[in-house]
Amino acid sequence: MVTRALFRAWGDLLRPQILSLVLMGIALTILLFILLQAGTFWLIRLFTPGSFNLPWIGVVDVGSALSWSSLALFPLMGFFLMAPVAAGFCGIFAERVSEAVEQIHYPSETGQSLDFMDGLLESLALMMAVIGVAILSLLLTPFLGPLAPILFYGANGWLLGREFFQMAARRHLRAAQATSLRKSNGVTITIAGAMIAVLLTVPVLNIAAPLLASAAFTHLFHLIRGKAGRNSPVPRG
Repeated sequence: MVTRALFRAWGDLLRPQILSLVLMGIALTILLFILLQAGTFWLIRLFTPGSFNLPWIGVVDVGSALSWSSLALFPLMGFFLMAPVAAGFCGIFAERVSEAVEQIHYPSETGQSLDFMDGLLESLALMMAVIGVAILSLLLTPFLGPLAPILFYGANGWLLGREFFQMAARRHLRAAQATSLRKSNGVTITIAGAMIAVLLTVPVLNIAAPLLASAAFTHLFHLIRGKAGRNSPVPRG
């Protein structure tokens, strides 16, 4: 079920209705990380003034040396920050992606659009939680060793799965029924979220992962709901 949803979502990313959102998401992601790197670069220069002499080398500008060295942090920033970025983009793009996917694949079962501010506030709360997981994973990596990725992908899988599935389900169900359906399929949803979390750490692919997740969890909701029976949860009213 999870692989079927992901394969369908990959195909959807190339459809004209969604491709424009993909390109917009890629542009915003690249811009965000350029701004983060530039901010890190100039903050180091601002708060690390001074220089000193080294034998045979001469004068070393500490701020300049450290700021240029910070460029090496760019891949690390991408690894730990793509999940929070995905959470943030969820509130901005998920609704539009879900709507396009349903119009293409489920025209007779399209849901009701959610309030933008409600979705955005939920996404911001999730983003803070994901940032917390990223920081915790980074701090515990020297102690957990090979177990650190299990914490990182497992926790992010649960958080991302929870948010993306909940937003897809809320288009069709009341909040309580969406939560009930999510909890009754928690393992499947967490596995899907973990696969998205893995993609978020793969260079190039991670740029499109937030929109892929929106499409995939829309498919996953319809597959799960179809398996459970259309009339089992109470629809939105």
